[in-house]
Amino acid sequence: MAKKEATYQGKTLEELQALSITELMPLFPARQRRSLKRGLTDQEKKLLKKIKAKEQNIETQCKDLIILPSMVGATVKIHTGKEYLPVALTFDMIGHYIGEFVLTRKRVEHSAPGIGATRSSAALSVK
Repeated sequence: MAKKEATYQGKTLEELQALSITELMPLFPARQRRSLKRGLTDQEKKLLKKIKAKEQNIETQCKDLIILPSMVGATVKIHTGKEYLPVALTFDMIGHYIGEFVLTRKRVEHSAPGIGATRSSAALSVK
């Protein structure tokens, strides 16, 4: 059984990379089309230029850039508000925002009841 070729809207990665941004726009969902139609910001243009130049250790705080086919295969460190986390851009990520793949909030972990807690919550076993 042959391995199935990965496609986005019926096009392979090579076909998508041959298209310009204006030719890609009809393939993307409405929110991404609207964002691309307004044009890229200076920060997004700088990031794209670094990715196309195949630079190493690319760090960015720009989380609203849409992942384009030309970015596939790159690794970008995205700022979470505290640190930079590396994200390897794959074919499945095309059309998503780059910030979707970095969690900016941690899970809430509660400890023992604090001062001023009710009697019923103080009676609970801590562990």
